[in-house]
Amino acid sequence: MSGVGSWVRAGRHAVVTGGSSGLGLEISRQLVGRGVGVTLLARDEAKLATAAQALRAQVADAAVRTRSVDVSDPDAVVDAFAGLAADHPIDVLINSAGIMREGYFETLPAAAFTDVMDINFFGTVNAIRAVLPHLPHPGGRIVNIASLAGLTGVFGYTPYCAAKHALVGFTNALRFEMEPQGIGVHLICPGEFDSPLVEALDATRTPENRAHTLTIPKVPVETIARETVAALDSGRDQVIPGRVPALVSTGQRLLPAAGKLVGRRKVAQVYRGPGHP
Repeated sequence: MSGVGSWVRAGRHAVVTGGSSGLGLEISRQLVGRGVGVTLLARDEAKLATAAQALRAQVADAAVRTRSVDVSDPDAVVDAFAGLAADHPIDVLINSAGIMREGYFETLPAAAFTDVMDINFFGTVNAIRAVLPHLPHPGGRIVNIASLAGLTGVFGYTPYCAAKHALVGFTNALRFEMEPQGIGVHLICPGEFDSPLVEALDATRTPENRAHTLTIPKVPVETIARETVAALDSGRDQVIPGRVPALVSTGQRLLPAAGKLVGRRKVAQVYRGPGHP
């Protein structure tokens, strides 16, 4: 709900990477509902057009723009942000672009690691480097969508955990550099939630990964987006959306041995391992 003193308000301009689907699109939907103009970035022009149409259907006069760009291409990202800023000042960058690769480490190709790092980590770095000259100093905001997988280990997610751990460390370090300049840096660490990425993963994921990830209940994407937008208003620098995931994460931090034991037991119940037909 928008109120007096809310940071999120009409006239703001948010650029959302990965904005054509999933969490990025839901965050955009909630921002548009509060009068914020959004620019959706993604690679697929057709998906961008569909997403923009859906947002305009929600709010007739919504200021929605799209730009096709591959966030793993640093030069293309710099050009994209320069063009966007020339059209309309940018107030906040929300980094939601991401991909997932899952499987037994021994059977995953090397490309699984480079692909995930290129999008989930370096894509975020590229976008931030490109947007910084165009953010208000002070007053600008950066939101990085990481994951609970960036705070712990998850069976089958060696590429994904590596990229998200890198993103968590990068975000926490960047915050120290941005604070003196008056730029807020927010870290969002959701657990697994229903999305096109997860739907695609479900067809081939290992039983161990399924058992391990579901030790924490899924949180609706609407809730994750709502808590992300709320962080912009409150200035909260780190959010684990959903009451249960937040409690579980706190418990794992305070009692790490107990958290690992629960995970091991879940995995042991279904363990198959590499090489099994």
